[in-house]
This record gives sequence, C-alpha cells and structure tokens, in this order.
Amino acid sequence: MKQTLLYQIPTEAQIRKQLKKIIFGHNVFCPNCRSRNIFKTENRYRCKKCKLPFTLISGTWLKGMKLPLRVFWSLLWCWTQKVPVLQTQKLCGLSEECVRRWFGTFRAQLPAICPNLNGIIQMDEAYFKSLSLVMAKEVGSRKIAHVFVQGNSVTRPDVADFIFQHVKPDSQLNTDGAAIYKGIEGWWPVKHERDIHKKFQFGKTSEIEGMFGCLRTFIRRMYHHVTPEYLPEIVAEFTARFTHPEMFDSPDSYLQKTMRVVPFD
Repeated sequence: MKQTLLYQIPTEAQIRKQLKKIIFGHNVFCPNCRSRNIFKTENRYRCKKCKLPFTLISGTWLKGMKLPLRVFWSLLWCWTQKVPVLQTQKLCGLSEECVRRWFGTFRAQLPAICPNLNGIIQMDEAYFKSLSLVMAKEVGSRKIAHVFVQGNSVTRPDVADFIFQHVKPDSQLNTDGAAIYKGIEGWWPVKHERDIHKKFQFGKTSEIEGMFGCLRTFIRRMYHHVTPEYLPEIVAEFTARFTHPEMFDSPDSYLQKTMRVVPFD
C-alpha cells in the first residue's frame, strides 16, 4: 500500500500546477474582484486593481490550509480510494482526529443528490440507535434516494412524504410487508407490490436489501465506528460514491467536481 501511495502522489510543483488549472483555468484571477490584472511574488499573488494579496487556494474551501500539498493529496487519495481511517493515519503520518476531520471536510464538498426515481423502485428502512433511515433504489440503475427520521421508528406520514418527493407517479413500488406501506397506492399513483419476509419472499426487495448490507460494510471497513451525529453525512458519502463513482476515481476527479473560486467575505 505504501508503494502504491507513493506512486500515486505527484510532486509539490505538479500538485500546484494541477490546482491552478482546476481552480482558475488558463489564467489566474483575483478571487475578490475577478480581475486578471495580477502579479506573482513567490507563491503569492496580488491584484493590481483591488490590491488584494492571495494564494492559489485563498478563494476555495482549502483557504487557510496548513498541510503540505503532498500530505493533502495523500489524504485525498486515501479518501477517494476508501482507505480506512486508521490505515490512512499511518500512511500520512497524521493523528486519527486529523484524518477524520479532513475526511469530514471532503464529505462536506460533495454535491447534494436528490433524484426522482421511476420505473421499478425498491424501498426499505433501517434503524441506527436514535435515527431511522429510509432508502429507495431504482432497479437496474445507480439512482438511490434516502432520508433520515429522528427516533427509532418510521411512520406512515414519513414514508408518504418521502414518496411524494422522490417517486414519480405511475412507478412500481416494491416494499416489504411492513404496516407503514399498507394502502400506499391510495396516497400516490403507484403500483405497489410486497415481499413478505416471514414467508421467505425477498425477490422484490433484493436490491435495496443489498444496498443496506453494502452501507453497513462501508461504514465498518472505512470508519470502524460512526456516532449518530455523523451518520447522515456518512450515508450521503455512501450515496454519492454509489451514484457518481467516477467522482472518486482520483483526487483530480474529485477536485474537478468540487473546487470552485468563491468571492472573499
């Protein structure tokens, strides 16, 4: 793993060049006034129009970063490749707290995913201490939607609200035999079919059951443990990884989707 990591990490100059291309394109501009009339002094820039000094990352979510660029790139490579927290800690020479904080920063930049599902949809719920998770998957695709409900139970109104937001009319909705789904076709124009798990019926909900299994495996292997406070963002990460796997091919792929210049406050 260490040899693979070293092979994947560019030099400081290469990372700086790549960040410059991702953040600014062909020409650096001022994050404050957007003027391209700037000059460079060592690793800093100054705008000739508004006199603002700035660095390559001043106008991005990396503003104020103290890590060397190669360490940052190593962390991001580990995260995109699903290297577990404790292993990343050893590879990058950082504390567990630092690694978890940076992984949280990477998660925070992921785009929100709010798909509309149609065709055949499988839906189920899972329970994690003080939170309940409702998830649905469009069969044969990478489209999934989810929502968290406070508490250890999911009610019929919770399910109805989720369906109104994410399931297109005239879809086929497959669920288990839970009472919260009873009469669902009366709330929303869907064709409803059920698996009765007590009768060993699993064919109509096999994909969504598999998703919950993959989610639990992902959490256990990468993060080992997750508190309820961070569970929603971890599930959002899992959803993004499943829905848009191309974003996690490499640090470059991830940064292309998440790195934007924003005006200074």
